[in-house]
Amino acid sequence: MTRVRIKLSSMDIAPLNEVIKLIQDVTGRAGIVMRGPIPLPTRRLKVTTRKSPCGQGTASFDRFEMRVHRRIIDIPAEDRVLHPIMKLPIPRSVQIKIEMKD
Repeated sequence: MTRVRIKLSSMDIAPLNEVIKLIQDVTGRAGIVMRGPIPLPTRRLKVTTRKSPCGQGTASFDRFEMRVHRRIIDIPAEDRVLHPIMKLPIPRSVQIKIEMKD
């Protein structure tokens, strides 16, 4: 049977969890069994810069980190579930990718 894989990613975990909760509500109302959310490893992007604008002076550094949280959800490919999911309000901070799997 064909299934749909939904990949969600966000830098902020709160909106990501809200979108997952909305998808769980839609699948629960339709009576569909959902696999997930499967947490993937958090991607940490680190940048270290010098505090001094001229590059000289004491060796003091600023360390910045951006974390990207990712989740995967698998559901069966059915119209009664996919149409409401596509109409859900998704915040700008959450990226969503929907693909068909066999």
